[in-house]
Amino acid sequence: MDSKFTIPKFQLPGFLASLVGKLPQWPHSLALVAGLNAALKMNLLPVDELAALEDKLFRVRVLDTGGEASYTYRNGLFRPVFTPTREPDLAFAANLSAYLQLLARQEDPDTLFFNRELEITGDTELGLIVKNMLDAVEWPKFPGRLPLIHH
Repeated sequence: MDSKFTIPKFQLPGFLASLVGKLPQWPHSLALVAGLNAALKMNLLPVDELAALEDKLFRVRVLDTGGEASYTYRNGLFRPVFTPTREPDLAFAANLSAYLQLLARQEDPDTLFFNRELEITGDTELGLIVKNMLDAVEWPKFPGRLPLIHH
């Protein structure tokens, strides 16, 4: 039986965003940068495209959690930016479910954008470069079923 897990469209309760928005945001930047650098080390990102990201400022907002992460790409690594001093060159804003659907390749950025579930602002050309990079990523294949661990 081949059942594919799908991520439903959902929105977390509004109070969560107001609560998380008051917390320090640096852990979000660290977590995102760690994931991006892991993808770099696993050769999942097209290296020839990365030069276009050099010294650009990016921001990712998760609207329904109130989380925000800013980062840049410099000297071959993604780096967190804890207190941005300027507007980002490229910014993304969406609910958690939209980001999860993107990561799972359940939805593509264009569909989410045109359905107004993903907001992209800033440099249009840079946005196209990032979108094409995301489209080119070959995610590792995981088994359809993970073995159960019995203790």
